[in-house]
Amino acid sequence: MGLLSWTIGLPLQPVRGVVALGGVIQQQVEQEEHSAPSVRRRLEELEQAQEQDPGSVSEEQEREALEEITSARVRATTPETPGGGER
Repeated sequence: MGLLSWTIGLPLQPVRGVVALGGVIQQQVEQEEHSAPSVRRRLEELEQAQEQDPGSVSEEQEREALEEITSARVRATTPETPGGGER
């Protein structure tokens, strides 16, 4: 049965590879998006927008950015679990 399933599954290998690559890319993008420098950059952009046009940035936007940078720092100091899985 192993040879038969291998033969039938062989045409699907490129699709499985693309799906796996998509997962790796998604994980990398999420990791970069939530990194401390990225969050800090967004906070600086909010500050500049506030300076240029007072009232253009809501307190909620500022609070979200501050929460993100706080959680990014926590993630940076927390060791990852083996295998990249979440607890």
